[in-house]
Amino acid sequence: MAFYLYALLPETVRPWLGEPLTGLDGAPVHLQSLAPFLVAYSEAKQTRYLASRANLLGHEKVLETLMQRLEPHRVVPLPLQFGLVVEDWESPCQELIEGRKDGLLAALARLAGKREVGVKILWNREEELQRLLAANAPLQQQRNALMGKILTVEEAIAVGQVLEAALEERQQEIIDRFLAVLQPLSHEMVTGELLTETMLYNGAFLIDLEKEPAFAEAVEQLDVEFGRQYRIRYNNYTAPYNFVSLAEP
Repeated sequence: MAFYLYALLPETVRPWLGEPLTGLDGAPVHLQSLAPFLVAYSEAKQTRYLASRANLLGHEKVLETLMQRLEPHRVVPLPLQFGLVVEDWESPCQELIEGRKDGLLAALARLAGKREVGVKILWNREEELQRLLAANAPLQQQRNALMGKILTVEEAIAVGQVLEAALEERQQEIIDRFLAVLQPLSHEMVTGELLTETMLYNGAFLIDLEKEPAFAEAVEQLDVEFGRQYRIRYNNYTAPYNFVSLAEP
């Protein structure tokens, strides 16, 4: 029998988890003791799990349910990467725990009473460029002077560089404003990769559970401050992937 792993938990949480959870392939989620931890797992019906939408959502659902049930006790599970399947309990004990038990216990203590939230800002670069031109007369005049003119390769590159630099400067201004407001409300933050051309910013913040309403309100006020010109995706409930590292010691 193979096992699909979801998260590491402290041994003390067993009485708090309540009714059984359902994991991938409809299999019930169980707890395996790997002292001083518990591993949340279900029986693996496949040797390899594709990162399909259904599988990813199923994995996240287990983590979210664990978080919800443990939140009153201010315990946060340490999430394991998607698709982790093991054939026995000896290998995860060696690979996950041996040599870094103290680090994992410290991570559980550091995350206690906290939550990861995510902020993504999306924009339309062409619309933003038009706003920049409207607010910057010299830049607009420079661009207008070249409209209808056959440009050399060097001139075209130079114009493109000027406009791109203006967009990059504006992007950094927006990011700086968001961070000036949101960073003081968090313990830690991580800047993520920009996943699309329309993504202006992608960040994760580790905040106190009780500060989430204030953080959400701050995001809303920033949206208002910028005239709702940008699309803001705020995820207020996610496993703390960005603040846990289970890499080899």
